Amino acid sequence: MNWGVIIPLIIFLMIVFAVGIWSNRKMASSKSFLSDYFLGSREFGGLVLAMTMVATYGSASSFLGGPGAAYSIGLGWVLLAMTQVATGYFVLLILGKKFAIVTRRYNAVTLIDFLKERYKSKTVVLLSSGSIIIFLFSAMAAQWVGGAYLIQTLTGISYTSALFIFTISVLVYVIIGGFRAVAITDTIQGIVMFFGTLILLIAVIIAGGGLSNIFADLVGENPNLVTPYGQDGQLTGLYVSSFWILVGVGVVALPQVAVRAMSYRDSKSMHKAIMIGTVVVGFIMLNMHLIGVFARPVMPGIEVADQVIPLIALDTLPPWVAGIVLAAPLAAMMSTVDSLLLLVSSAVVKDVYINYIKPKASYDHVKKVSMGFTTIIGVIAFLLAINPPDLLIFLNLFAFGGLEAAFVWPIVLGLYWKFANKHGAIASMVTGIGSYIGIHFYNQEFGNLLGVHTVTVPVFLSLVAFIVFSILFKKEAYEFPTQTLKQEA
Repeated sequence: MNWGVIIPLIIFLMIVFAVGIWSNRKMASSKSFLSDYFLGSREFGGLVLAMTMVATYGSASSFLGGPGAAYSIGLGWVLLAMTQVATGYFVLLILGKKFAIVTRRYNAVTLIDFLKERYKSKTVVLLSSGSIIIFLFSAMAAQWVGGAYLIQTLTGISYTSALFIFTISVLVYVIIGGFRAVAITDTIQGIVMFFGTLILLIAVIIAGGGLSNIFADLVGENPNLVTPYGQDGQLTGLYVSSFWILVGVGVVALPQVAVRAMSYRDSKSMHKAIMIGTVVVGFIMLNMHLIGVFARPVMPGIEVADQVIPLIALDTLPPWVAGIVLAAPLAAMMSTVDSLLLLVSSAVVKDVYINYIKPKASYDHVKKVSMGFTTIIGVIAFLLAINPPDLLIFLNLFAFGGLEAAFVWPIVLGLYWKFANKHGAIASMVTGIGSYIGIHFYNQEFGNLLGVHTVTVPVFLSLVAFIVFSILFKKEAYEFPTQTLKQEA
């Protein structure tokens, strides 16, 4: 066990727990447990908003699975991954002030609160809750696996023991701290990720003898590794372009990201977050995926590609520096897991239990049920992660695609099209989810339909279904609520 690496990680975890305890004390004085636990009372500024979006979006797939895929596939995967640069920009630009204003008027604490008030449909709420639970469990399992891989690599303990340690660490501070703890720790984690990736990239380039030597080694092994098409030509132009939907504009529909657009303080905070978030996402994603490719000549023959980052850090950096740098992928996984835990918990507690089972529940009852469900969900995710997949990134991308197919049009058209109604939303969600799952299994058996990513066709079909059914069952134009954000001119 390498204590030089582990001690900085332990210190990092202690800081995280301290933030959770502070948040719990602040939450105790809040008038609304639900608003504070699930949304941090909507009081975050630009830096915190940007960093919580970056840290939540940057997950095990970005810090372990993405570099692992780049290690296997080459620079083509780096090009594909950079479609994520505009993620925060698209989310805050498309949802923007209108989403924050409307959700405040609705007193919405979750994304499903917005859909419930906008469409006035129990079916929409139940479909939304089911989609979040099903697809986010896939995403959570990916983070659990990534955390376990990282701890296993650092300590040498068994995978199951490492998985248990990661689960306990996340559950403790999410359960006691809620969204505020998540957002503040996301800010700390985002800063760690920013500098950690830069240090590791420089170390890998030095270990490889400079960029010219690294590229010469890559070309000598397989010239396709330095082309946009992947090591065996599997990344076609059409397939890479379709990723603009999956990890670009479609990210608007991810509940864990969209809820951030409900939590900021004012317009100035949003504008600052757009700038900071875009720069930080681009910087981190480029660095991490380049590290994955450049690690191939430095450490050839890594069998489990998802372990590339911890292995290359341990190989190229002094132990204490490696410990600090490896806090970055640990930060990414913890910050994503905490958000997903709260989302699934809120889908069960806030959107189903309180809406339809016990609407007059007391403060203490809601608090106990919320924390109890969060614990149960964490344990289930732990059990799902015991048998990990080959590459984490594909499990995470499956969850992304399913959520986007379900939510993109009910959110965007519900926000901007006054004739959008519950019939269109239901048809869109059923069409999107059904076609996504069907095409996913078709692609596994026969290869990518039309040569594009699985999510592309379902997003198009769900748009058609939404428009057709909204027009067929046309109602009076919807009147959007209006008000101004605090400190807005």
